[in-house]
Amino acid sequence: MNFQDIIFYAFSAVLIVSALGVVTSRNPVYSALLLVLSFITCAGLWLLLEAEFLAITLVLVYVGAVMVLFLFVVMMLDINLAQLREGFWRWFPVGGLIALVIVAEIALIMSGSYFGLEEMPAPEPKPADYSNTKELGRVLYTEYVYAFELAAVLLLVAMVAAIALTLRHRDDKKSLDIAKQVSVRKEDRLRIVSMPAEKKE
Repeated sequence: MNFQDIIFYAFSAVLIVSALGVVTSRNPVYSALLLVLSFITCAGLWLLLEAEFLAITLVLVYVGAVMVLFLFVVMMLDINLAQLREGFWRWFPVGGLIALVIVAEIALIMSGSYFGLEEMPAPEPKPADYSNTKELGRVLYTEYVYAFELAAVLLLVAMVAAIALTLRHRDDKKSLDIAKQVSVRKEDRLRIVSMPAEKKE
């Protein structure tokens, strides 16, 4: 076992423990901080896989933006923790069943030939001018272009649905009424006044 294997198993252990802490912690702030630790550990694992772009994207986007916003919202809102714990045991059987299904699916995948216990050859070292960002873009926009476009459409629909669900009508806010603008007539907007002409003396 070389040094890279030791780092991999250490990061994997930290990732599993922090992920369990996210779902078992009763304090949402602690859960968010443990999720930050999980993201950073995943970024370290991606660095071991020579996926530097994905690692830095995970740290910048999720840890640096999403989790900071989540922590800000959680700490600013007055969350009743006792009320959040009330429905835990009621939904525990459903959550346990879903967890068992996920574990079974992961076990089926891990039992395949690709994830077997046989020794896999070490990856070949990449040249100095190799760019995993370029390679990721090539694979994403060639082999997985339809899945990428489908994900983009789903995100767009989710964004529009979120805006539509959170939109509230306010009487003190000026807004456009498209129906009134379409049904307007020229008689309502324009009036011709006949005035006598003025003569200069």
